[in-house]
Amino acid sequence: MVESEYAEGTVGIVYKMDYVVLSPLNHLGHFRGMKEIKRRWFFAWAMIAVMLLSLSACGSTIDTVSIYSGSMHKESKALVIYPNTTSDEPIPVLYLLHGLGGDYGSWLKIKPALADYADQHRLIIVCPDGGERSWYLDSPIDSSFRYETHLIQEVVPYVDSLYNTVRSREGRAIAGLSMGGHGSLFLAMRHPEMFSIACSTSGSVDLLKRTFSWKYKEMVLGDTTCCLANWQANSVTRLAEQLPPDQLKLHIDCGTEDEVIDVNRELHRKLLERGIEHEYIERPGAHNAAYWAESIDSIMSFVVMHFDLK
Repeated sequence: MVESEYAEGTVGIVYKMDYVVLSPLNHLGHFRGMKEIKRRWFFAWAMIAVMLLSLSACGSTIDTVSIYSGSMHKESKALVIYPNTTSDEPIPVLYLLHGLGGDYGSWLKIKPALADYADQHRLIIVCPDGGERSWYLDSPIDSSFRYETHLIQEVVPYVDSLYNTVRSREGRAIAGLSMGGHGSLFLAMRHPEMFSIACSTSGSVDLLKRTFSWKYKEMVLGDTTCCLANWQANSVTRLAEQLPPDQLKLHIDCGTEDEVIDVNRELHRKLLERGIEHEYIERPGAHNAAYWAESIDSIMSFVVMHFDLK
């Protein structure tokens, strides 16, 4: 099922005008003669013409799709931003994962210009729903959380079946913020046959790092007293220890005032020790939307470069 959905602030699709005077004849007392009336009529219709031309000439399509998850026995939504294009060439896809407490619409609220990116670079952007606290993995203690299976076996095939995508790892990238930063690296490291590029911004890349989200991780992984192995097996910092060189194109960034800066530095150190090429960036910023609204620009540049897009 596909529903057209145009988010507030989407450039090239939604036009907002506070006042358009279409019948000045009702207010002749406010104008000085017929010349003024004709001038205002001309201006109003010119504005409408420009709007209609713009709508037909540019603007990506933003769909909200509902995907049934057989692994979790429920419907799950995703936002798909499809570029305005006349070419029949298959289009590469960026999967963009939200953070803890977010949903499929979070990224477009943080960065409304995502629609511009899609058009400018001829790129499909998919924002799936990862649940409020899934960490994008299959929970070993709660069968209702199977988001690794959902993303890999349900979302990606659904998008490939519905849109004109590049249906190979060479045409897929995955990125995310915070919980989604962990999810993007986790899924790419676990499924390199699906993705060639993985990016993390403010990623909670070590699940054993104690932060405010600790109790939510326990709901998915169990208590560390009895279930420490669950935490270790699903943590990006551990997966990186077995990552083959040259398998993935990696981008990692984090704000210097972020509470997860230390685990990102540790991941950076591990990758350097293993000789794994990657892009690592630290910049001023905290764990918030203001930082992510800027860091997504670096992610887009990295993805566009490795997809060899214009």
